[in-house]
Amino acid sequence: MYRNHILYLLEKYQTLVLVGETGSGKSTQIPQYLLEAGWGNKGFVIGITQPRRVAAVTVAQRIAEERGSILGQEIGYAIRFENFTNAESTRIKFMTDGYLVQELMRDPLLLKYSVIVLDEAHERSLYTDISMGLLKKIQRKRADLRIVIASATLDAEKFQQFFNQNETDDSSLDTATILSVEGRSYPVDIMYTSSPVPNYLDATVNAVQKIHETLPAGDVLAFLTGQDEVEKALRRLIDYARDQSGSGMKLMVLPMYSNLPAQDQMKVFQRMGKNTRKVVLATNIAETSITINGICYVIDCGFHKLRAFSADSGIDGVVVAPVSQASATQRAGRAGRLRSGKAFRLYTETEYNKLPQASVPEMQRSDLGTAILQLKCLGIDNVLRFNFPSAPSAKTMIRGLDLLYALGAIDDFGKLTEPLGIRMADFPLEPKLARMILVSGQYGCTDEAITIAAMLQVKNIFHSPPNRKLAANKAKRKFAVKEGDHITLLNVYDAFISNNKSSRWCQEHYLNYKGLMRSLTIREQLERLLKKFKLPLKSSEGDVDSILRCIVEGFYGNAARYHPSGCYRTIRDNNELHIHPTSVLYSTKVQPWVVFHEILRSGKDYMRDMTVIDPKWLYELAPHYYQYGTEREIAAKRLKVDHSEPT
Repeated sequence: MYRNHILYLLEKYQTLVLVGETGSGKSTQIPQYLLEAGWGNKGFVIGITQPRRVAAVTVAQRIAEERGSILGQEIGYAIRFENFTNAESTRIKFMTDGYLVQELMRDPLLLKYSVIVLDEAHERSLYTDISMGLLKKIQRKRADLRIVIASATLDAEKFQQFFNQNETDDSSLDTATILSVEGRSYPVDIMYTSSPVPNYLDATVNAVQKIHETLPAGDVLAFLTGQDEVEKALRRLIDYARDQSGSGMKLMVLPMYSNLPAQDQMKVFQRMGKNTRKVVLATNIAETSITINGICYVIDCGFHKLRAFSADSGIDGVVVAPVSQASATQRAGRAGRLRSGKAFRLYTETEYNKLPQASVPEMQRSDLGTAILQLKCLGIDNVLRFNFPSAPSAKTMIRGLDLLYALGAIDDFGKLTEPLGIRMADFPLEPKLARMILVSGQYGCTDEAITIAAMLQVKNIFHSPPNRKLAANKAKRKFAVKEGDHITLLNVYDAFISNNKSSRWCQEHYLNYKGLMRSLTIREQLERLLKKFKLPLKSSEGDVDSILRCIVEGFYGNAARYHPSGCYRTIRDNNELHIHPTSVLYSTKVQPWVVFHEILRSGKDYMRDMTVIDPKWLYELAPHYYQYGTEREIAAKRLKVDHSEPT
């Protein structure tokens, strides 16, 4: 119905802001319209971005099926560490918005692309905003490049103004326009609670049970905030399903969250038998783009997890926050994709009216170290003046620049260092990990460094089934070492290789076979990057100290020491931290000094992936970052010091 309108506006304007209701076919139909209209001719590619990996993969698969083509040929997808495209034949390429920024580093003007579609732009992910700023710059050089900003809920006028290159009052010279498209979704009845619920997890489980017992056939999608909550609800509903077996319709309960292995994520798209009701317990990964067949009932707990970076403390954590009205609308819309449905909101209508219209853009609540590094690599030296759709605070930008300067990626003038800074920008990893790998040759442990980096990309190497926790913990202790999590992950990988990558061996030792195979693929890609830089692969041959020193080279900014109060405190900012329960150091004797990979914020601030270090290394390896001596000596700026711990 809107095909001709879309194609006409794209011929006339450089940018089309498309506001399409849920079910309007934004994700699946528009790419095909563009291909059929010839935007993929003469070797050009139509690029479509999605904020999440699973959406990029599933939408690409769906369009390939609709067109009867093999995935990876005419229709392909590219996500971090996984490229399923053909350089010659792919005409529609789905990717994450982070991958698009990587493409820009290889091809700054995106010369092989004719159209870029930024889908689900209302989510305002970090790389969506960066992509918008970069694409606006490219349009000044490439008048032929077309951009489509698509979303179900979007502040359309704001983006139309952002992309409009017309600086006069004559609207006929506008380069950006807005088109609103009606959806094909079915009506959804929205139910609110009469009073606030004391515990939304309990309320979600109870709501699923009540739907199963009282409402007609139809699958259920329940939104929770994170993996822990999904797994808790999963255990309770599996027990409930067992008790209900033999009494009418069966219940199949499936989880869906970002750290779930890909093959388990895909289970939610499988069709169930006639006498089986599917219940999907999901994080906001299922909020947009993907359509799960059969969903008629949605349960919205009213909360989601957001990344939140504090420029003052330097802590980048995850917090549970109320959803926005835009997110609530998207969640409810999942119930009306295939037939009329019901959405149960576990909060009152009064509370809904108090919710913010939209979530704070990720750009304004993220650590910007990686983003700044990539912008610098693209030739944008003055990142503070870069044209972002929603500018981050100067404090956050300065913190990101400070990190890059400390890691040696930028010099005194804010320019990328050669070769370290340029190579760090080329790595599809955070700057700390990239530095660890790039300096590993000095310690003779490149082989081990890329293994550790690859293993850290897979978050769920150890399985811990609810009914086999004791056995799983015992198996984990076989690999655990006093040095901490990084060397433990190295041991797991080495044992996996020495046991011929056996899936049976993984099962016996409660290890994630698919995750280990993925880490193997990632490691191969990192190895290829090192060969590209002509850096030799060296092994430490069992010298653990050299590996630990190499880890400190990347993570000296993430150092903490044990405090008499019973917690850890970061050295630079004196923030209180705790050991995450999944760490191998959680149940061992106290280690005075550690470095960590990341912080998880869940009630308390937890350190994940920790390594025990010698405090002297901090000053030896990062004298520009740490001062040496007691606080009094440092305050007095004495030249000679007598004590041996950094502060």
